[in-house]
Amino acid sequence: MDNLEYLILEWQVDCMDGYAGKVAIIDLTEKSWKIEDLNPQWARLFVGGAALGARYLYELMPARTPVFAPESVVGFVSGPTNLTKTFLGGRFAVVSKSPVTGGFNDASAGGNFGPFMRKAGFDAVFVKGISEKPVYILLDDGKIEIRDAQALWGKRVSEADALIKEELGDTKVSTALIGPGGEHLSNMAGVIADCHRAAARGGSGAVIGSKKLKGIVCRGDRTVPVKDMAAVAAINKEWNEYANGKGAVPVNKFRTTGTTSDYDSSVYLGDAGIKNWAGAPDDLTDEQIKALTGRVMDPKYKYGKLGCHSCPVQCGAKYHIKNDKYDIKTSRPEYESLGAFGSMLLNGDSDCANICNWYCNEYGYDTLSMGGTIAWLMECYEKGIFTREELDGIDLRWGNSEAILAIVKKICDYEGIGIPLNGASRAAARYFGKGFECLATASGIEIPMHGARYNPGLARTFQYDPTPGRHVKGGLGVPYGHQPPEVKYNYENTGERDKAGLESWEFFNLSGFCNFSGFLLAPGVHYRYMEAIGGYNFTAEDWTNLALRSFTIRDAFNKREGLRRKDFDISPRNVGKPPLEKGPLAGITVDNEKLADNFYAAMGWDVETGMPTKEFLEKIGGLECVIKDLYPEGGSQ
Repeated sequence: MDNLEYLILEWQVDCMDGYAGKVAIIDLTEKSWKIEDLNPQWARLFVGGAALGARYLYELMPARTPVFAPESVVGFVSGPTNLTKTFLGGRFAVVSKSPVTGGFNDASAGGNFGPFMRKAGFDAVFVKGISEKPVYILLDDGKIEIRDAQALWGKRVSEADALIKEELGDTKVSTALIGPGGEHLSNMAGVIADCHRAAARGGSGAVIGSKKLKGIVCRGDRTVPVKDMAAVAAINKEWNEYANGKGAVPVNKFRTTGTTSDYDSSVYLGDAGIKNWAGAPDDLTDEQIKALTGRVMDPKYKYGKLGCHSCPVQCGAKYHIKNDKYDIKTSRPEYESLGAFGSMLLNGDSDCANICNWYCNEYGYDTLSMGGTIAWLMECYEKGIFTREELDGIDLRWGNSEAILAIVKKICDYEGIGIPLNGASRAAARYFGKGFECLATASGIEIPMHGARYNPGLARTFQYDPTPGRHVKGGLGVPYGHQPPEVKYNYENTGERDKAGLESWEFFNLSGFCNFSGFLLAPGVHYRYMEAIGGYNFTAEDWTNLALRSFTIRDAFNKREGLRRKDFDISPRNVGKPPLEKGPLAGITVDNEKLADNFYAAMGWDVETGMPTKEFLEKIGGLECVIKDLYPEGGSQ
């Protein structure tokens, strides 16, 4: 018996600390469900979040299933840190096949929903089938109801949330809902948790909408068994000392202005997208740039704090936007959303950026894809590819805040030019048969607000992660971008560093830890938390293999769909082909293929196809299902 088998057997004998212990599998066609014990082997091998979700999806969803077919499955999966009083451990994942890439998709969000799903008695919920009429699913203290949602269909997220709470007579439930964007099967549609936290990338909301599912609602008073709660409490106490000592600077920065704190510096460095990734900082004035920082916006709009479950940082904020046309209460936009509605569009109007963010939360859209799509259209308009008449009379000049809001409203209302734009930029270019030269995407996903020309390691991640176009994946990510040029633009020995960095990111995404915990928690604390929660007596090699297994099961879904390295792309402009002619990144071209070659070589995978070898799969263990599919009868692919 090898070490891995021993660990699994040992743990099965125990009480599965760190888990609610139940998984729901719901068929909306049949209006039926079953509640199963969480597979203890999979829980040990894949732990939680996107990794555990991918393992279940691999089992429940047949290969080559059309994304909107009844057999297509969407899952909501908690992280093992959820509801354990672990600081910064409140994230959950939504997993499905992506309508954009045709491969695996995971999107995650914080807030309260992940912990509340466990309060309701479940670690994960997987949904297949298509309902005849709109419904929502209620997880209620270990029980399941499929409830009528016809009155909710077409409603904004906050409207549906309020109606559900009124119907249930309970204001303390947690909701994860789609808006009209998901109902219209938009490639930009996401899931909005508790009205302000978005799991939005890759079209997850469209998959849910295709099932006539408005969303999932959770309530209950259940708890999660923790192996050593005293140890969790002790680590939490240590954090308070850390937050007032060595970690005071980043903690206080996030406590005050959240992720907006670095917006202006990111624009000045060229890290953020500017003018659809074709511009430079001097395309904006200092006033325009600084207007979208929390330092300037908070005094104008802030009236309260927001934060995720069991998080002492509380990096969010409640905003009230009031002008002659709008009077809305919303949440402070995150850095990514500000970049999408700010520098990407040469927009320095904070009212406009905040209202765009509100529209996306209310109608259930991904802010990054929304902003990226508008930036694409703006550039097309500037170059004469689209006329004003084709844009329903909207004068979509750079920085025209009224025009930006008009286009956002067209998309959200699903009318006129907004109908084809619901497909996002690449699908819209294909629909109209023009504008391809202005795209800024990775396999159709609009690029996030940390660019590969400043953070070159992101080029590999954007293009070749199993879920493309994400900055919270991969190895040589955003932190690596702050290395000196002689380090970060040297591509000779990036493979091992990329692989090592990947291990951290995969761990965050499967555990339920906030990605910001990488610098808001002291080094090594994450693993100590996990040992206290679930008794994970893992060696360093075990933790490494867990991360590699997480990456590989997500990738294996794509390989089973027939996707290979050649099928993933990135827009040339996003790797500096051609390079910018001005600004801090002038002349920079990133060797994205060299980065990928190095990564696959370090992983021990086939460099040409991006296929994991049979030897690799056997070494990290727990992937017999993948070996069977990719190497039938011991052969090779």
